[in-house]
Amino acid sequence: MSIFIGRQTRLVVQGITGRDGSFHTRQMMEYGTQVVAGVTPGKGGQQFEGKVPVFNTVADAVRETGANTSVIYVPPAGAAGAIYEAADAGIAFIVCITEGVPVMDMTRVMPFVRDRGARLLGPNCPGLITPGESKVGIIPGNICTPGRVGLVSRSGTLTYEVVNHLTRNGIGQSTCVGIGGDPIIGTNFIDCLRAFQDDAATDAIVMMGEIGGTDEQNAADFVRQYVTKPVVGFIAGQTAPKGRRMGHAGAIISGSSGTAEEKMQAFEAAGIAVMKRPVDVVELVKAAR
Repeated sequence: MSIFIGRQTRLVVQGITGRDGSFHTRQMMEYGTQVVAGVTPGKGGQQFEGKVPVFNTVADAVRETGANTSVIYVPPAGAAGAIYEAADAGIAFIVCITEGVPVMDMTRVMPFVRDRGARLLGPNCPGLITPGESKVGIIPGNICTPGRVGLVSRSGTLTYEVVNHLTRNGIGQSTCVGIGGDPIIGTNFIDCLRAFQDDAATDAIVMMGEIGGTDEQNAADFVRQYVTKPVVGFIAGQTAPKGRRMGHAGAIISGSSGTAEEKMQAFEAAGIAVMKRPVDVVELVKAAR
């Protein structure tokens, strides 16, 4: 078991012939992901690495290969269009890696995706990995190992750091999900917490948050009400000054709202064990299991 992706994933890469798309497609193929198709308008009929057929449209790719998941490596100006195309073609799970997608584009994208019954992860995210089964995006496969701890994070680099700490200490992961830090994203903490709670192969959950907004407080309230599995949490940006954006577009403190202190208090009130440093994840997960 896993959440969102696994051995059943049949992936189409939008932007497969571009610099980033081609590099990461090779990485995903080497990991064992079923990359069944690529899409680059005007390059239909080509073969990527002599194995993966390239199509002009996602609809063609789905019809010919049965792709059920898409990953998007296209420039910001074209990312919304790529999401529209994937959802319209019947792709059930869409992962948008692209950074810098305009917020106004996302306000139009989200209703369209929901109306077609699809799930979007991202934009501006590292994707996700189910160790030993499938990876979609840019999370390094070599730092992951199969196991029973689920991880969800707003920060890509913190995802890598925490996963590396877990793996080096013999703690494997069921699925690791980077949700992205933009103001409007397709999949949030609560979506992942719900999926991990329902996943029989996940025994504990690690949640990596950051300053800005109220997503972590909402997630803590969800944990308090619905999650029976142990949860370990971290908030990045504990020393950030008020009004300063730290990395992500959504990571900005306004007044007393969105501070690290406020979020950590919400975690503690919900029974979430709070890390002071990312390395603390090892001992806290061991204690919780």
